[in-house]
Order: sequence, then C-alpha cells, then structure tokens
Amino acid sequence: MAQYDHEHSSGWNKLLHGIGIPMIFAGLILFLFTKWIWGGVFFVGGWAFLLLGHRIEGNQPAFFQGPVYLLVGPIWVAKEAWMFVTGEHRAPASENTRAK
Repeated sequence: MAQYDHEHSSGWNKLLHGIGIPMIFAGLILFLFTKWIWGGVFFVGGWAFLLLGHRIEGNQPAFFQGPVYLLVGPIWVAKEAWMFVTGEHRAPASENTRAK
C-alpha cells in the first residue's frame, strides 16, 4: 500500500482515480444488468480517467506490475475517501520516521 501511495501522490491523479475507479465498477454493473452501451461507456471512461491521472503523474499504472493491483486500487480509493470523510490526515513519511 505504501508503494501505491507513492505512485499516487499527485492531487490530480488522486481525484481522477477517485472518479475513475467507481466509474469502472459502475460500468461493470451497468453492463451486466442494464443496457450494455452505458456499461461500456462508464467502463472505458473510468479507465480513461485512470490513464490520464498516470500521465499527469508521470508513471505507469500499478496494475502493470501484477494483477493484484487491480484489487489494491479500489481499496486505496476507499481508504482515501474514508480519510477525507473522517478528516483523518496522514503525516508525511519524514514525520513518521522522526516520531519512532
């Protein structure tokens, strides 16, 4: 998860992932249970947001390192959303090492 955090430090990348990953899941659900065209639009649009975020950040998507990262992404977005809703903020890594 720390590596995933490091590769997603840009605010724009975080925002685009926060939109894109739910769009991908919505696309899968829409594809399975309603008209397939909307599912395809949401699915492809979500991936476009993710790829744009990585282009802005200047790195490759984590799932290129292995399929497990297809699961880490949604967990990371849920964690970021929870931290935003609850007002929790991470201390920078340099502060974490000084406190120990």
